Amino acid sequence: MHGRPTDTTWSKVPEVTIVFWIIKIAATTLGETGGDTVTMTLLHADTNAHSGGYLIGTAIFLAALVVLVAAQIHAKKFHPVLYWATIVASTTFGTTMADFADRSLGIGYTGGSSLLFVCLMTVLGLWYWSQGSIAVNTVTTPKVEAFYWAAITFSQTLGTALGDWLADTGDLGYEGGALVFAAALAVVAGLYFWTNVSRVALFWAAFILTRPLGATVGDFLDKPLDHGGLALSRPLASVLIAAFIIVCLIVLPQRAGRHPGAGTAA
Repeated sequence: MHGRPTDTTWSKVPEVTIVFWIIKIAATTLGETGGDTVTMTLLHADTNAHSGGYLIGTAIFLAALVVLVAAQIHAKKFHPVLYWATIVASTTFGTTMADFADRSLGIGYTGGSSLLFVCLMTVLGLWYWSQGSIAVNTVTTPKVEAFYWAAITFSQTLGTALGDWLADTGDLGYEGGALVFAAALAVVAGLYFWTNVSRVALFWAAFILTRPLGATVGDFLDKPLDHGGLALSRPLASVLIAAFIIVCLIVLPQRAGRHPGAGTAA
């Protein structure tokens, strides 16, 4: 008796589970503290936004992101460490890029958030127009991966700008901003469990919202006391969060997501 050909293609991104979201929030927090470590602690861009510190930090993390995305696309299967390293690179780049746009270019948090939202919607729209779906479990080809990582990067940068906008412009502070985004994520979770709202739309909503949550938590950890933070060492916070992510990857195994019905397209 011959076995039936498989009708499932394994994608190169992880299955979306509670473990995924735990590591995602930690990665976005690391992106904030890690990006600030380079631009503010090492390059002192916080004391002079036009010194080039934000631009240099953005260039450093963009280079790392390009290399890791290329490695991710070239890989033949899902590699947890490579995938999450790429996510961390995208979120650190998002941190420095948003800070550069908001502070060095002077377009402000509102202008930066609006511009990045348009960019993200454009990428998602082009992805849908090209492939007929923006579901992450269809990330099985280089072309779809390119759309995926472009959307990821814009969502990370948008999340940074939103977090800063709500915490600073909205006068809520970092702790208040974190509570707002946590509440918004709770609403998304409620829609997932108790309604039939599109799972794809809810995924991208949650992915975007976890970034400003991580940004506000990261800022809360490392910003000065007179700015509403805990004034913790940025490098120390970054090392501790990175260690937590590594432990999660070791203790909480992940597997690739599945794309039903695409076995012949692998």
